[in-house]
Amino acid sequence: MHTIGLTPFDWLIIVSYFGFVIGIGIYLRSFTRSHEDFFLAGRKNSSWVAGLAFLSANLGALELLGMAGNTFKYGMFVAHFYWIGAVPAMLFLGIYMMPFYYSSKIKSVPGYLKLRFDEKTRVLNGIAFAFMTLLVSGINLYAMALVLHTFIGWNWDLSMWVSAGTVAVYVTLSGLLSAIFTEIIQFFLIWFGLFLVAIFGMIELGGIDQIFHRVNELYTSVSYTTLWSSSGDATRNGMMVTWSGIVLGLGFVLSFGYWTTDFLVVQRAFSAKDLRSARMTPILASFFKMAIPFIVILTGLIAIVLAHDPKSGFTLLNDGGQINYDSTLPLLIVRYYPAGLVGLGITALLAGFMAGQAGNVSAFNTVWTYDIYQSVINRNASGKHLLWMGRVATIAGILISVGTAYWAKSFPSIMDYMQAIFSWVNAPLFATMLLGMFVWWITPNGAFWGLVAGMCSSFFLYLAVKFDWFAQSLITMSSVQSDMAANFWRAWWAWLICVLVTVGVSLLTKRRPKEELVGLVKGLTPEASDRDVPLVRRPAFYAVISLAVFLLLNIIFW
Repeated sequence: MHTIGLTPFDWLIIVSYFGFVIGIGIYLRSFTRSHEDFFLAGRKNSSWVAGLAFLSANLGALELLGMAGNTFKYGMFVAHFYWIGAVPAMLFLGIYMMPFYYSSKIKSVPGYLKLRFDEKTRVLNGIAFAFMTLLVSGINLYAMALVLHTFIGWNWDLSMWVSAGTVAVYVTLSGLLSAIFTEIIQFFLIWFGLFLVAIFGMIELGGIDQIFHRVNELYTSVSYTTLWSSSGDATRNGMMVTWSGIVLGLGFVLSFGYWTTDFLVVQRAFSAKDLRSARMTPILASFFKMAIPFIVILTGLIAIVLAHDPKSGFTLLNDGGQINYDSTLPLLIVRYYPAGLVGLGITALLAGFMAGQAGNVSAFNTVWTYDIYQSVINRNASGKHLLWMGRVATIAGILISVGTAYWAKSFPSIMDYMQAIFSWVNAPLFATMLLGMFVWWITPNGAFWGLVAGMCSSFFLYLAVKFDWFAQSLITMSSVQSDMAANFWRAWWAWLICVLVTVGVSLLTKRRPKEELVGLVKGLTPEASDRDVPLVRRPAFYAVISLAVFLLLNIIFW
């Protein structure tokens, strides 16, 4: 057990934070009068509020513990998850997809599938998304309990239930409204609480250039400090994946599948007060997304240098002979933060996990209530009854998440768990959404069977690699064995299979009349013009700036 001697001031920060988020839920309950207030925060938020919540909902355990740990394991290649694995998809969502989502006044992403295709496609996706969300929710609970158990010394079960209970209280009281308010607070707390780790690390090691130099001295045959220059040969980078896997699997399928179809983040944009604000939500968030590696990736590189220096005394936790890469960030907090400041670091970690947990639970209760319960079980439910059901679903979701948290604990790393889940659900869903929005003749039966084929093929390929039913090289088209490469390529094949089946079945089945698809398909929908809007207020203007920064970062760290 690795416990920290917390001062009374540290405890005051931690306890005050838990009390504050519960207080937010209690205060905002009086503003939650209808089911739309509970599930969509009344559609009253500005682009800045929605944008910060959009990103904060994504700053969960994977983004903080998982990515810092995986930088230690794979090197700077992990930055691909923040840059090519996020920014292009976020901009595409804001410019091209949000007009279809927001203008149709849907309450969830499966709701769009109902309008574009039919009820069975909506229910299939609703069930798959609910299942995925609860699995991901368990990751954040596991991570919160890991911090409380390992670094404070609390009993594991107590840590789990305290974390679950806090999220359950404030989300149940006022739904998405309280989730968004606390996510904004958590966003700033994460930055202020964790940025100092990278600052102190640079001071100790002599700056970024010195950190890169020392990492390069440690790894002479494999590059741990570049993004693209070593991607032509899988044996020359820590992740053992080529540029084709990064571009097709991560940059296209996994990235677009998550950022454009995952209701966890898209729900925040739905809460915006108007279409322009909704379109600006992911675009504004993209700027902050590009900055996160300067905390997480740099922290992982600092840990590499320290762990290979016998004089530093720094080592990662070892669980039963297996290195716990997820302990990278917490252990650096312990190393650098003085007494009285450790509480801030721990609270920042907990804030990130709670933001991710609240985001998953609020997305789950919406999809369950509208796309499964109202759609299949009780079609005539009143608004008051749906509000009640949303609160019941929140409690149920939290309880199920506790169970999935124990399952997540059994995986060697958070990243392995997350990538498997995303390739099962998000990869084929992106194919369905893309075809549905841009090809009018895609049929309801084509969408349904394509989605089934995509999800089943992804799950089959996961099992086939895990249990050695056939060589991994058949999926990755490379002789180099890499779990991450298998993740990327499995997502690509699931997307491609979904596309082929969807198109094939659509050519053989009845199409919906074009008149029924107005507002749902590009080319059949009148597009809002920005001609009379000043350039500095156009979403496309900021998207171009974001894209330019994105390209510059990739060139600098080529």
